[in-house]
Amino acid sequence: MRGALVLVSSIALASCSSDRNAESSRHYDLGRAATPQEIAALDVDVGPDGEGLPAGSGTVAQGVALFAQKCAVCHGARGEGIPPTYPAIVGRDPKAEGFQFGKDPKLNRTIGNYWPYATTIFDYVRRAMPHSAPGSLTNGEVYALTAYLLAANQVIPMDASLDAASLKAVKMPYADRFVRDNRRGGREVK
Repeated sequence: MRGALVLVSSIALASCSSDRNAESSRHYDLGRAATPQEIAALDVDVGPDGEGLPAGSGTVAQGVALFAQKCAVCHGARGEGIPPTYPAIVGRDPKAEGFQFGKDPKLNRTIGNYWPYATTIFDYVRRAMPHSAPGSLTNGEVYALTAYLLAANQVIPMDASLDAASLKAVKMPYADRFVRDNRRGGREVK
């Protein structure tokens, strides 16, 4: 009995290793290589320094109308949020001023009192909003919504217009409270 068990185990192990080698050389005919156009459509990230910002522009006034049309259903009429699913994105809670989040983690983290880079707003809205149709906004619409969100959070004036150059120049109120990640990888990772 023991000899038969060893024989069956040996055959099973041998077949697994031969199947593994055969499997790595198989082609399953699933999918295809992405075209350059498909890659370009998804390669739309924007860095904190504004690298990758596209051409286009938008005003706060345009953003107000777009927000009411495409964003308010989830974020509230004025960006106050619809808890618990959709947190506030507009509002400068006086209790949070001075970056008090370490002392009270329940404080609302809105664009005006927590986000370190204005370009991150553009990047996030462009790729992930609106929730029902992510990536469907034009660059002009994203600039307009970003302008509205920054103005509603008292970061830029209500009559402002944004484009790539002006968005790069926006300094967020608490940008200096974030520590830049200076890790390089390999043995130098801290």
